[in-house]
Amino acid sequence: MKSNIRNFCIVAHIDHGKSTLADRMLEITKTLEKSDKGQVLDKLDLEQERGITIKLTPARMHWKGYEFNLIDTPGHVDFQYEVSRSLSSVEGTILLVDATQGIQAQTLSTLYMAIDYGLEIIPVLNKIDLPAAQPERVAEDIENLVGIDKEQIISVSAKTGENVDKVLDTIIDKIESAESFYEQNKSKFFLPSSSEQLKNTTGVSRALIFDSVYDKYKGVVAYVKVLDGEFTKKDTINLLYSENQVVPSQIGYFAPDYIPTDSIKEGQIGYIVTGQKSVREAKIGDTMLSFNKTGSENIKAQNIDPKSYKDLRNFAIPGFKRMKPFVYSGVYPMQASDYDKLKDAFEKLVLNDSAIEYDNETSSALGHGFRAGFLGTLHMDITRQRLEKEYDIQTVFTIPNAQYLVKLKNLSHDIIKQGTNITKLINTNLYKHIIEEDVQLTLGDIPMEIKESLKPWIVVSSGGQMPNPGDIDIILEPYSSIEVVGPQEYGGEVMQLCNEHRGIMQGMESIDENRILRRYKIPLAEIIVDFYDKLKSNTQGYATMNYEFLGYEQSDLVRLDVLVNHEPVEAFSMVVHKDKAYSLGKSIVEKLKDLIPKHMFPIPLQASIGNKVIARENIPALKKDVLAKCYGGDVTRKRKLLEKQKEGKKKMKQMGKVSVPNDIFLKMISR
Repeated sequence: MKSNIRNFCIVAHIDHGKSTLADRMLEITKTLEKSDKGQVLDKLDLEQERGITIKLTPARMHWKGYEFNLIDTPGHVDFQYEVSRSLSSVEGTILLVDATQGIQAQTLSTLYMAIDYGLEIIPVLNKIDLPAAQPERVAEDIENLVGIDKEQIISVSAKTGENVDKVLDTIIDKIESAESFYEQNKSKFFLPSSSEQLKNTTGVSRALIFDSVYDKYKGVVAYVKVLDGEFTKKDTINLLYSENQVVPSQIGYFAPDYIPTDSIKEGQIGYIVTGQKSVREAKIGDTMLSFNKTGSENIKAQNIDPKSYKDLRNFAIPGFKRMKPFVYSGVYPMQASDYDKLKDAFEKLVLNDSAIEYDNETSSALGHGFRAGFLGTLHMDITRQRLEKEYDIQTVFTIPNAQYLVKLKNLSHDIIKQGTNITKLINTNLYKHIIEEDVQLTLGDIPMEIKESLKPWIVVSSGGQMPNPGDIDIILEPYSSIEVVGPQEYGGEVMQLCNEHRGIMQGMESIDENRILRRYKIPLAEIIVDFYDKLKSNTQGYATMNYEFLGYEQSDLVRLDVLVNHEPVEAFSMVVHKDKAYSLGKSIVEKLKDLIPKHMFPIPLQASIGNKVIARENIPALKKDVLAKCYGGDVTRKRKLLEKQKEGKKKMKQMGKVSVPNDIFLKMISR
């Protein structure tokens, strides 16, 4: 029965026990037997190894005559979009808080998102079996923040299973049925332009894709929540934003493995095997639409062409957006001969992770490689580990950068003459930060006046791509909003760190008598390299951070180049604020002086902005003791030998090349 369906997800900070609680639920409901291999829903080897959830995982359970559909979500901010799509697929959420640590920054951000979606919040305290647990204090924090009576908070131990059955009973009592929630909030699941008649069209089935994965045997598998109607294997399904049409080869639900079934119905969560070859063809947030004969007639009656995706998009479920990488890094094979192997590995990774972007790039120091985009530094680190463990490729990742928008004075620049800059602006959706009109552009449909306004703009995702200062008119920099939760005694350290990274305080509030929530507006580039590590170090590991992208603002930025033996090394180039260029340039050449091994000739290291050198260090030459064979004798003989050596070093410096070991680029990632 549809009224017996309860859909919910578990949201919490990293390491608060989401996956462990999900495992106990699966065991108590007899969905799975007790497992010895760790978290059942964390299927990737890296998830088991690192103890974190990287990909969301659904599972269906049955409890006291009710069908439960659970989505176990990632806790890290890098995967926030997956969490938002999961929240839009359920009617309630379990807010899980560690009784030893209390509410953290990412807990708050996800909680606010769940409240915006109108979901029922069930607060649960975990790890009450630990000696360090403080359930009373943490319960008061939850009461103050969420407004729920602390007497209603359920205290559990996900590890031992204590009180987990009470959580299952509360889900039945508190969370609305999928059918009832949809009827009460129907307007949220249709575009504002949709008519009332459209919202009540019979014969039309709609489903939201909240995740998609690539299976080497099945192809792309779309994880869906059915909002209207029913989907069967015989249906022809339209993907509205991908503009694809598929006939499913299999339909089913998760238990938590794939269980084939004849159909999935309104209110249920399941999967549809699309047969597509890449997850880019079944995008997260897209709408699946099918209609029977009656539905087709009803659509035509409303002057909607069933073969036109532009018309069919009237049925789209709101909230779709492209997953946009925020962090860009050069990725090069440690061994040049592994380039083709790395290319194949990226092609396979993208099949399963639509958030990764990559393009060819060549560096004079590192050879052939790729410029790759990631959701954040954790996502980047996970990709590096997957390349190493799954594909056996040792790689070098250059210093991460954000993406900048640059307006050029010189319209004869090659990228502008070729028109590839506009292509990139449209493909990345960055044009929305340049033009004021709220329009959705596609490559085949750009009005001439908008094309002219976009013409001088280019996208820059590495220091080496930044044009000469004389060609630049304006640089727009991405900004983010961050929330830092930490003990009051470390307030000075947090404020100093944020100020050093060009942060602007937006406000602060007290969570409890000891912890403060601080909000800052800060450039994205300032937090993607080492900000989180410094925050943890400065606060003895107690502070936590959450961030979200705000938009682009004009900033006084420059390209900082590093020259080794008067030759610029593109992999070290970066975009920095003008006020920080000198101190950063000085620290880089000082660090390189210790890292680059000595050669047979002296090596000058320089940091420069344009043609102006702002910092310099010298690596002295390795010298043979040419005076060792001189036991006394005339001093002129010694001088002659030293002069001869000096001339040889000068000649060697003109002809010699500096070898920069690959591991230096890894060491330089940490500023």
